Amino acid sequence: MTQQAAALQTYNNELVKCIEDLCSKRDELNSQIKQEEDEKERLQHDIRVLSEKLSRVNESLAQRLAARATFDRTIAETEAAYTKILESSQSLLSVLKQEAGNLSKATRSDSVFALTFLPVEPVLERQDFSRDR
Repeated sequence: MTQQAAALQTYNNELVKCIEDLCSKRDELNSQIKQEEDEKERLQHDIRVLSEKLSRVNESLAQRLAARATFDRTIAETEAAYTKILESSQSLLSVLKQEAGNLSKATRSDSVFALTFLPVEPVLERQDFSRDR
């Protein structure tokens, strides 16, 4: 019986050692699980922070894109109006030059016309017409 008791004691010792090894491996696994859970929590926090940041950047970007579109539209409208002003100025200058030429011609023809049809009166003294021109 001593031999059986010794064998039983050996089995018991091996069983206890196996259980202790399993407990040690479980503790190590629990430590790894805790580390990964902590990392998961940090990553989820980072994702929330980055998602909020992304949302703010998207809002800011949308506002800036709208502002740029307003600038583009204002610039295009201003350039179009400026082009119209230039065209109107050119037209006005052309009309003004034409009218000035017409007035100049009319003034010269009126003078000739007036001189041609002036009543003839006797000239008593010599008049100097060069000053009037």
